[in-house]
Amino acid sequence: MIKVGVIGCGVISATHIEGYQKLPDVEVIHISDLVPEKMQEKGDKYGINRRSCDYRELLADPEVDLVSVCTDHASHVQIVCDALKAGKHVVCEKSLGRVPEDMDKMVAAAAEHPELVASGIFQHRFEPHNIRMKKLIADGAFGKILMVNLHFRCRRTDEYYIKDAWRGTQSGEGGGILINQAIHHLDQLRFLFGNIVAVSAHTANLTHQGVIEVEDTATFTIEFESGVTGVVAATNSSPVGWCSNLFIDGDLAVMNYVNENCEMVFSLDKEREKMIRETLADDREEATVAGKAYYGSGHVAQLLDVVDAIREKRAPGNTLAEAASTSALVMAVYSSARNNGARTPVKNYV
Repeated sequence: MIKVGVIGCGVISATHIEGYQKLPDVEVIHISDLVPEKMQEKGDKYGINRRSCDYRELLADPEVDLVSVCTDHASHVQIVCDALKAGKHVVCEKSLGRVPEDMDKMVAAAAEHPELVASGIFQHRFEPHNIRMKKLIADGAFGKILMVNLHFRCRRTDEYYIKDAWRGTQSGEGGGILINQAIHHLDQLRFLFGNIVAVSAHTANLTHQGVIEVEDTATFTIEFESGVTGVVAATNSSPVGWCSNLFIDGDLAVMNYVNENCEMVFSLDKEREKMIRETLADDREEATVAGKAYYGSGHVAQLLDVVDAIREKRAPGNTLAEAASTSALVMAVYSSARNNGARTPVKNYV
């Protein structure tokens, strides 16, 4: 039996707790939050009796094997480093950090404890359709990749930001649309096409003036290590609740991949076109979902991978260094925007 502690009892904690409860021989035994009311609500709802307002009490619990960190961005680095020092396996929600130094510290701490499993949540890597898409690209189904463009839109109201004091602040969240919502799809870009080495960016706060300190809209160019280039546009001021459009242009086939669905594929070779379409046929009715629908099915699959990694004494499918590289991409975008769109290198930890 692997016994889990969850630190932070906000919205995302339910996805972790429910995810663990779907796994065999895994039990959430301890939760922690600075706000007693949130902690009591989650504890009562899920039947978790051990509760601590100080996360260090949870880390001192000798029965806790694995810790899920579900707190605000600014606290991630301290909690992750403390968990590793306490001898706990750890999985941390995105974004791993708020500033570049956070990622440096966490990756270094994980390297000091190779006996422990350390992972960052980017659940879309574990969804079957994205895994199949990655293989199609690697196998040359689209031919030579010419360009990759991502258009992401969602809706976050003023009320969303006002509800939690840390949201929309530099000190608590470190950014806006990019570090919170779009980061999942930025990681998807890295998962499918490899490391991004440079960006040139512009960000703006167009509809949340006086409410947030950070961006609600961003556009930037990307340069992959492979030499492929592309453009990213993202906003959380859209009337659309949640939608990602990934446009892939290859010299043999092109695709519009909408919310991880094959919306459109075209090739002069109709057999190739048919093969791509059939390979990416929607299978999500078979997947296990915990949390909001747009989170996808990957949380449960990623938590299972972390648990299996502990049992098998191997690295997880998404290491802390991989997750840190996606957070570092966001940091590079912010740095470029502060410098009037200057081409800015991206630090990759893998």
